[in-house]
Amino acid sequence: MRMIATGDSFIARRIPENDKRAKNIKEWMNGADVRFTNLEITTHHKEGYPSPFSGGTWAMAEPSVLDDLTYYGFNLYNWATNHTMDYLQGGLLATERELDARGLVHAGAGRTLAAAAEPRYIDTVQGRVALIGATSTFHEASLAGDPTPHIKGRPGINPLRYEEVYYVTKSEMETLKQISNNTDIDANEMLNRLEGFSVEGGQDEFLFSGKLFKSADRSYRVRRPVKQDIERLTASIQAARRQADYVIVSLHSHEMEGMDKNKPADFLQDAARACIDAGAHTIFGHGPHVVRGVELYQGRPIFYSLGNFIFQNDSVSYLPSDFYHKYGLRTDANVADGYDIRSDYGRKGLGVNPNVWESVIAKLIWNGDDLQSIELQPINLGFKQARYQKGWPELTDNVEVLQRIKELSEPFGTEIVVADNKAIVVCT
Repeated sequence: MRMIATGDSFIARRIPENDKRAKNIKEWMNGADVRFTNLEITTHHKEGYPSPFSGGTWAMAEPSVLDDLTYYGFNLYNWATNHTMDYLQGGLLATERELDARGLVHAGAGRTLAAAAEPRYIDTVQGRVALIGATSTFHEASLAGDPTPHIKGRPGINPLRYEEVYYVTKSEMETLKQISNNTDIDANEMLNRLEGFSVEGGQDEFLFSGKLFKSADRSYRVRRPVKQDIERLTASIQAARRQADYVIVSLHSHEMEGMDKNKPADFLQDAARACIDAGAHTIFGHGPHVVRGVELYQGRPIFYSLGNFIFQNDSVSYLPSDFYHKYGLRTDANVADGYDIRSDYGRKGLGVNPNVWESVIAKLIWNGDDLQSIELQPINLGFKQARYQKGWPELTDNVEVLQRIKELSEPFGTEIVVADNKAIVVCT
């Protein structure tokens, strides 16, 4: 079984005709049985209402961009991301319609929570493969919901939520309580608890500005996956393991350690390992728009982030009034005005971070349940190009991104050999 895995495909433009970059990548991926990418854009004709919140950019493109992803050969798609609900339920349903019309196998979002969480399958000559998708980065209104006997379900994403607890010293706790008493910062929440609209907390905890604090001998933070979401994920994996030869889990996560995008959050590591324990063969991670390390857990690979495959967030053609208001512009402004202000005229943001524009494509080869090899092929997305030209992937011999992944993987005990302009993950 040969698998290809890429990171985020934030595709907002059509592939230029006779583009050699696309042709070379298509040929490099040719021969794989399954080819995965993360669809990080909604695809529709301005359907649905723009959400009052977004994943950063209200991500919308013409449905024809799906034909370009099909040109590359992708046949497995996650679409549980922080952008899935940029155009609310209407945008989700329209995107689902366009994916289904092309016969594309997609997971992570749907008309109900059960649909968003269920495995989706593809049959190949080398075996049947299941894909399960989830995201930890989303607005709470994006959650899918299941129906009851009297109320229909809610379209949305399959969530991977996490619980967050801040531990502080006794003196720090007293300071928080004093600030809370003086400012009534959590008065509404406290009243909701008294009136039964919120769940009452434990006696040893204190809620401050919506965050849970507990006393300890030092200050630190702990995040853990929500039990309900892990149980739903592992149940899907266990079902898929009995219905397919291989199980892929896709996890979209922007959360990090501190301000370091290169390091996955603690809860994400716990969740990924729990998925492997439940029977998943591999975890394909994405979200922060930079690469992260690779872990071999129980002999199964966890890619904490494969970075970007296509990244064109400065090429979205239409944006709602919320975007212009956010940057102090009138609604009769155009997208070029908005992108200028957001980037401080090209001086800040993702566009000036070279790590955003270097990434990899992973090639995995399996013999039954045994992982035979992992190869990482570097790609370049045009860092030095104009913002309206950036974002198309191109095979490159730049090993800097490979060295970065090698170093980021060392804390997980993963050995990576960089040679001949590619990286090999040592699997034995």
